[in-house]
Amino acid sequence: MSTSCVYPLSTEHGFRFARLAGYDGVEVMVTNDETTQSSSSLLALSAKYDMPIMSIHAPVLLLTHFVWGRDPMVKLERSADLARGVGASTVVVHPPFRWQAGYAENFLQIVRETEELYGVDIAVENMFPWKVAGRSLKAYSPGWDPRTMDCDSVTLDFSHAALSGQDGLELARAFGERLRHIHLCDGSGSLDEGRVFDEHLLPGYGSQPVAEVLELLGAERWTGNVVAEVNTRKARTDQERLEMLVETLDFARLHATVPRRPRFSPSRRSLAARMPGSR
Repeated sequence: MSTSCVYPLSTEHGFRFARLAGYDGVEVMVTNDETTQSSSSLLALSAKYDMPIMSIHAPVLLLTHFVWGRDPMVKLERSADLARGVGASTVVVHPPFRWQAGYAENFLQIVRETEELYGVDIAVENMFPWKVAGRSLKAYSPGWDPRTMDCDSVTLDFSHAALSGQDGLELARAFGERLRHIHLCDGSGSLDEGRVFDEHLLPGYGSQPVAEVLELLGAERWTGNVVAEVNTRKARTDQERLEMLVETLDFARLHATVPRRPRFSPSRRSLAARMPGSR
C-alpha cells in the first residue's frame, strides 16, 4: 500500500493503516514530511508496524519542489539511496518535464546509471498528455508513454492510463518483461472525454481492465509488486478509510490469486483505540 493512500494523514498513519488492512508491505511516497526522507525513521516505522518497505516513490516535482534541493538528478539519486537503505527493490519515478534541461535530455541514461550504482530498479511510470484550452501541450520529455522509452523497468498506473485514453491491458502486454511495478487503482475516463482530475479510484470503480491485468500477471507468475495507490480523501471516518483499503486489497488478492495474509478486522471501537489522535 502506498503511504499516499491516506493523504493528508501522516506517514505513520500510512504504515498503521497498511498493517490494519493486512497489506504485505508499503510504498513510501517521498514528500515534505521529513519522515519520508530518512531511512532510520522509515525503518523504525517498518519495525513498529511489521511492514516491510517494498518501494520508494521519488518526489513529484509539482508537489515537492524543494525536497532534496532543486536538481532532479539529485532527487532521483537520493531516492535510490533511500531505497537501498530501507531494503526496497524499486524506485518509482515520473518522466521529466521538458523544461528540466539536462535532466530531461539525459533522463534514460541517468536512470540506467542510477540503477547500476544503487542496485535497485528505477521503474518509469506512465503518465498522460497535458492539455490547455483543448490543445495538447508537450509537457514531458522524452514523453509521457514509457512504451517509447529505452528503459528496463516500467510502472503501470491505471488512473494515468484512463486519463490518457489508453487501455491498461494493452499497455501491460506492450510493456512485456519491462513491467516491474503496478499502481493499483482505476479511472473513469480520458482528457478527451472531459476528465481533468487524476482520479485514483478504487479498482473496479472505473473503466480500466484492472482485473484482467491482474489475472494475466497471476497466470504468468509475475514477480513484481502490486501497490495500492487509491484516493481515500472522501472517507468521513478512519473506519471508512480502512474499509476502502481492505476492499482494494481484496480485489487484488481475488484477481491476482495471491494467498491471503491473516488479517485483524477491527471494530470501530478497537480501531479508535489503536489510532490515538486520529479523526
